[in-house]
Amino acid sequence: MDHYLDIRVLPDPEFGQVELLNALYAKLHRVLPSLTQGRVGVSFPGHKRTLGECLRLHGSLADLLNLTEVNWLQGMRDYIHIGEPAPVPQGTSFRVVRRVQAKSARNKRLRSVAKGWLTEEEALVRIPDTQQKVMALPYAEMHSLSTGSRMRLYIEHGPLLDKPVAGGFNAYGLSAMATIPWF
Repeated sequence: MDHYLDIRVLPDPEFGQVELLNALYAKLHRVLPSLTQGRVGVSFPGHKRTLGECLRLHGSLADLLNLTEVNWLQGMRDYIHIGEPAPVPQGTSFRVVRRVQAKSARNKRLRSVAKGWLTEEEALVRIPDTQQKVMALPYAEMHSLSTGSRMRLYIEHGPLLDKPVAGGFNAYGLSAMATIPWF
């Protein structure tokens, strides 16, 4: 993981930055597993309350060049600026960028009933909607290809580390343990 590539969404009067970044990330998600087999990670260097305007890809020069040569950005090229793959600066820190999932109160009720732990009435009383955790993390919103419903992918940028941790990345370019360079 010695190179990176920044893809920035450009300001647009018709589409918001969040909407464009969501579309860009969804397109990346569709090609990432087949093109890189878990070797490319992602980060969002401008993240705060939202993920920001920049999607940064981390990987080998060969994997990043492969991603730039395949036409997965069809329909997005007018809305983005793709940088050139560049070496990771010396002396950088590292961090884990991972997905965080909060179990919904509805899913907890369904599981409790399905396992036979509670009846439907008991589950409604003992697991109210107010028990739902509110996530304060930035997220990408996408359409699930399997269910067709909208889903939120909450993303946490972990604490800075001095040393990298090797490992694979999922179809979203995220990992619970593997680090990406942070600069």
